[in-house]
Amino acid sequence: MIEIDAMFPVMVTTNLEAVKAFYESVFGFNAVFYDADFYLHLVSPNSGVQLGFLMPGHTNQPDFLRPLMSPDGYVISLEVKDAAQAYAEAQKMDLTIAMELKEEVWGQVHFILEDPAGFRVDVVQHLEVPGN
Repeated sequence: MIEIDAMFPVMVTTNLEAVKAFYESVFGFNAVFYDADFYLHLVSPNSGVQLGFLMPGHTNQPDFLRPLMSPDGYVISLEVKDAAQAYAEAQKMDLTIAMELKEEVWGQVHFILEDPAGFRVDVVQHLEVPGN
């Protein structure tokens, strides 16, 4: 068996500086590694959640990691305690909202932001659903 210590996505995108500024200012992530020509690694000091962003076309990466990644069909889900409060904060910060706040029948309240790379960030609160 392979023991896992952590899991994080690595998304291939351009403009690491804008992505870094977004996740630091909006969600409080810290950049634990940053090279503007290569890679950005972010960690949330509150939850330990990690995100990685890699520049496209970097010669020391295998070919399959060189193309720019499409943000369509991909979502980063970040769980919060109060989605309505987070939504109000997102509106105050004038962030790009891809989906308005809504409550789902399966027990979630969430909204979706778009980051500077075009990736969607689903900000989600899980509710207690009677009978589940």
